[in-house]
Amino acid sequence: MCPQLFVYGTLMRGEVNHCLLGAAEYVGAHRTEPGFTLYRLGAYPGAVRGGKTRIAGEVYRVTGAEFRRIDALEEHPRLYRRELIPTPYGRAWIYLFRGSRRACTLIPSGDWRRLTDAAGGLTAAAIRHTRDPKNPRWQQRPH
Repeated sequence: MCPQLFVYGTLMRGEVNHCLLGAAEYVGAHRTEPGFTLYRLGAYPGAVRGGKTRIAGEVYRVTGAEFRRIDALEEHPRLYRRELIPTPYGRAWIYLFRGSRRACTLIPSGDWRRLTDAAGGLTAAAIRHTRDPKNPRWQQRPH
């Protein structure tokens, strides 16, 4: 059986990096148990252990090739590290942010999509499509 992955930001359906999941099987929506903090790190979020937040996201079954692509995006293990968490569908990997959070904005709801939807119109589009080194679509375009 393929490992499961919990995604909570730009890898979710409708987000800019969802294409990296390839043909991964969508298992279902999930909100983690309390015990995390979610930050906006510019154009993408980062979750860390500690706090009282429940993170909203989606669970997928992924192949080794999909994991390698996502590891590259998340700069695993330097910028993000993987950890197993419980879900109603069985254990799933989550990427936890390891970088500095000094200039980062807290996302109290634990819900990246709610943040970008609440931002509305052009602001939400800007958050979702900001040029960022972690966005492979921007990397492929000539500058």
